[in-house]
Amino acid sequence: MTKNERRGLGRGLSALMADVHLAGPEQMAAPRKAELHLPVEKLEPNPQQPRLDFKQDELESLADSIRQKGVIQPLIVRRKPGRDAYEIVAGERRWRAAQLAQLHEVPVVVRELSDTEVLEVAIIENIQRADLNAIEEALGFRQLMTRFGHTQEKLAEALSRSRSHVANLLRLLTLPSDVQDLVRDGKLSAGHARALIGSPKASELAAQIVAKGLSVREVEKLMKAEAAPKAAPKTPTNSSEKDADTRALEADLSANLQMQVKIDHVPGQDAGQISIRYNSLEDLDMLCQILSQAPDRVARD
Repeated sequence: MTKNERRGLGRGLSALMADVHLAGPEQMAAPRKAELHLPVEKLEPNPQQPRLDFKQDELESLADSIRQKGVIQPLIVRRKPGRDAYEIVAGERRWRAAQLAQLHEVPVVVRELSDTEVLEVAIIENIQRADLNAIEEALGFRQLMTRFGHTQEKLAEALSRSRSHVANLLRLLTLPSDVQDLVRDGKLSAGHARALIGSPKASELAAQIVAKGLSVREVEKLMKAEAAPKAAPKTPTNSSEKDADTRALEADLSANLQMQVKIDHVPGQDAGQISIRYNSLEDLDMLCQILSQAPDRVARD
């Protein structure tokens, strides 16, 4: 990752957000006037498009709308150097549906964007999709943070989300992959999944939730029951609850690392321990890279 990528974009996230809002859903009011109408064969999809799955039934539905009303919101494109062709920056779904509707050309707005900016716009556009599930949205947030160096606060402000919303979604990425898949498939809601964060039996409990059709409230009660027998032996004191500062620190570290982090700290003592759970070898590799770079950061500071 280059230094320029980590710094983000020279034009700023807000400027890019304005571009992506131009390419919003077809039903948006006051659409931006297109600069050009280009033949569909002169447009090419972005090879780094984060969204790989375009559901055929959704494309057919959009194509029906386009047959009646046309493509109201223009696509954002950039010129391909040395060729009479354009790369789609935002709006590939509309381009595909326009072809199904047998349109010969589509409205576009041409922008001069770097490769880094193109990728960032594509990620932002995907985050703004109405049908995005919680895991896909969280992955989009993580890409913007790890690849471009954006903070949770900056993303929350630019995307009109609360910081807690961003942090809570990022915490879902600490769940086992099979639980994340259930959220992707719509079998578990984000509320169900949040209740399972931190549980060593998350996969087992998730299967139970799906099989029994449990509500979020029932899952929360189940989690309390699971935790209750284990709480007493953790500390000789009468209180087994962690203080609010420790829980907040666990949540922040989990969100930033996208891994489950637990802090065992006895109030009044300086020593304690931190445990980090990873769900794949890729997560372990990323964690090792972060830890190996820590001394360098301290030295530079």
